[in-house]
Amino acid sequence: MKRVFATVMLLALVASATSDGPAAASDSAQAIKITRSGSQPSRQGPAENFTGSVRVEPLFPANAPSRASGGRVTFEPGARSAWHTHPLGQTLIVTAGTGWIQRGGGPIQEFREGDVVWIPPGLKHWHGAAPTTAMTHIAIQEHLDGKNVEWLEKVSDEQYRR
Repeated sequence: MKRVFATVMLLALVASATSDGPAAASDSAQAIKITRSGSQPSRQGPAENFTGSVRVEPLFPANAPSRASGGRVTFEPGARSAWHTHPLGQTLIVTAGTGWIQRGGGPIQEFREGDVVWIPPGLKHWHGAAPTTAMTHIAIQEHLDGKNVEWLEKVSDEQYRR
């Protein structure tokens, strides 16, 4: 987590040192872009894809030629995603709380603040908060043919309580 923060701070310093110079103004295709915190509206996670109270905050879109996009997702206690897959996988960086994840046919696994979770491409899974603790993660996934997730059926209360 410290390494991620240090990288972000370094990028911010480089941006402030380089974006004010004459070269930056002459080559906008190579300009560093800073998206200010709070400049993109957050939204409730759609009921068809989530159970419980979930807040989704977009962080960055896929900027071509990159295919990666990211968002910060906060799950209140007991909230969870529906089953889903990602065509090119997904990385979760857990920034607060305790969460659960389960792959299709597998056991529920717990993760905590500071953990990084990798979900392989095409793997059916769900993730969310533990029953008594909220959880926030940064989700990073790549788009394939314009799509980064395939939503499936909801996780039942019985599946969640196992």
